[in-house]
Amino acid sequence: MEIFLIVAIGAALAGFVQGLSGFGFGLTAMALWAWLLEPRLAASLAVFGSLTGQLIAAFTVRRGWDWRLLLPFLAGGLAGLPLGLWLLPRLDVPLFKFLLGAMLVIVCPLMFFASRLPHVRGNRAGDAVAGAAGGVMSGLGGFSGVAPTLWCTMRGFDKDKQRAVIQNFNLSIQVVTFASYVGTGIITRDMLPLFAVAAPAILVPVLIGARLYVGISEQAFRKVVLGLLSLTGVALLATSAPAVLGRWFAP
Repeated sequence: MEIFLIVAIGAALAGFVQGLSGFGFGLTAMALWAWLLEPRLAASLAVFGSLTGQLIAAFTVRRGWDWRLLLPFLAGGLAGLPLGLWLLPRLDVPLFKFLLGAMLVIVCPLMFFASRLPHVRGNRAGDAVAGAAGGVMSGLGGFSGVAPTLWCTMRGFDKDKQRAVIQNFNLSIQVVTFASYVGTGIITRDMLPLFAVAAPAILVPVLIGARLYVGISEQAFRKVVLGLLSLTGVALLATSAPAVLGRWFAP
């Protein structure tokens, strides 16, 4: 019952974050699920929950498909996904979470002040690299939105343009990721009861987050997105540091 409760709480919190920002389900949920769930189960739930939230959000906060803008992200994501799928069964999860958390804690506060600096003049190659990083991280546990979101922020995209890229990129990549998890046996039948718990727990929080998104200003949007990523980084460090540092400094 404790595992079912943790899954439901993590799904609800992560669903709200995803409804509000268009990404972040895996990162938010993993911060809770990593305490009790083994890595493959946590990754499978994260991808399933993120995909469910993306499908719900796609019908509540619709954004057009600008194929010329989106295609480099998708091409990079599909190229990077196989590496993430290959790494997941071999992954040193505490070290990965530690490094990811450190990156978010350092980069996100710096990016908070990025509006005061000249924006990066990005191009399709840069979009593809960001997409590839998102593809790798999607394979590792549904973290597909982190790298593309940071890149879109650095490029100075307004909130609607950024939301369109992230929402459509995440939806596309996570469909492929979920199918790959099923095809490679990462998702097993004994996970299905937990999927049944996560799905309804996501529904209302996603809708609430999506409704708040409609009325939020661009400045507030940036604060929320970067703030959530920073807090997620802190949570990832908190959950992984004891294991990583204990191993590094063990006598």
